[in-house]
Amino acid sequence: MRTIEPFEDKPSRVAIVTGGRRGLGAAMAKALGAAGFDIAIADLVCDDDANETLQAIQSEGRRAVFFEADIADIDQHDALLDQVQTSLGAVACLVNNAGISVETRGDLLDVTPASFDRLIDVNLRGTFFLSQKLARRFVHGHSSRECFRSIINISSANAFLVATNRAEYCISKAAITTLTKLFAARLAEFEIPVYEVRPGIFQTKMTEVAKNDYDRKIDRGFSPVARWGREEELAKAVVSLATGCLPFSTGEAIHIDGGLHIHRV
Repeated sequence: MRTIEPFEDKPSRVAIVTGGRRGLGAAMAKALGAAGFDIAIADLVCDDDANETLQAIQSEGRRAVFFEADIADIDQHDALLDQVQTSLGAVACLVNNAGISVETRGDLLDVTPASFDRLIDVNLRGTFFLSQKLARRFVHGHSSRECFRSIINISSANAFLVATNRAEYCISKAAITTLTKLFAARLAEFEIPVYEVRPGIFQTKMTEVAKNDYDRKIDRGFSPVARWGREEELAKAVVSLATGCLPFSTGEAIHIDGGLHIHRV
């Protein structure tokens, strides 16, 4: 039987957070840093938001490095993983957070191939192939087999709630559910859990375009817990998964949505 050392027995683990320079991604990166991870932020641009996130993690005594990466460009993935390993060490956790929404909300009957492909390339294709590249390294020994390793996919309540004004987004997130189960099944023999986390209504750059609409929905009882989610609530869930608090769970979808997923009559 292979023994996996408890998280607290190791002084450092490395986590990659894609799309981690701001918003929910930054909150997760900071929380993982506070939990003892060294952090690789993979994002499109290193701006003031990225620098603030890096400094916050470093102020906790952890290493934090920014890596410029377009997750949709799958030819970059091996180079990204190589750079992270060279700079920080073997990766123990991948948080697939990078994602985009529709540029314009509109009728699904008017969705264009360009818009559809744009969402799929980032939200699904990029997530799949980056996970695949890291999973190969996990399986073939390019990371420590003694430490707890995991892949955490950030999807959305729209993995199960349809919104006909952003159909391509819903499809891309629903596909993450199956992607998570596939990798969970494939990596189970190595005791590498793969999780899906489904945030509900959180205030982000992605949701600010519809803030007034969401405010009205919340007031009308859209979710049982009648408020916006707080970024630290999502971050705590991710830290729990990344540090092995649910080691006998894999392929699971964790709802951080104030009960939005509950079917009510």
